[in-house]
Amino acid sequence: MDSGEQQTIRMENVKRTLSALWIFVTLNYLYCDIVSLIDPELLKQYIAGHVNGIGDISPGFLLGTAILVEIPISMVLLSRLLKYRANRWANIAAGAIMTVVQFVTLFVGPGPAMYYTFFSIIEIACTLFIVWYAWRWQDVEVRLPGARSGAAL
Repeated sequence: MDSGEQQTIRMENVKRTLSALWIFVTLNYLYCDIVSLIDPELLKQYIAGHVNGIGDISPGFLLGTAILVEIPISMVLLSRLLKYRANRWANIAAGAIMTVVQFVTLFVGPGPAMYYTFFSIIEIACTLFIVWYAWRWQDVEVRLPGARSGAAL
């Protein structure tokens, strides 16, 4: 196996790892939401149409939450498909956004339930790891002086 093949394999491994991390964090987001649906206090609030002092559960609010959950879901696919530069920055940006959002939710309302705090710690740790991992990701393409564009070692 030559150097170029090894670098391609390393890049594919990084893409697979990032995609797997996004799957992991997405499952945690979704399961936390499922658990919150069986939390009697939150269920009463959902039925009433407002939760934890956030305000009314309006179509706009639901669209906002749909957009937020679509970020990690789309990163599962984008981590596998995007080229290095776009991939790296998309993972850094999406990971940072989701980290901040999840951290802020810990301070909304009267205080999170223990299960929510548990999931949040896992989610924040995972998205911070995604940001760190993507930040440290090195481009596998090495250009030689005078080499044609697209030629890699």
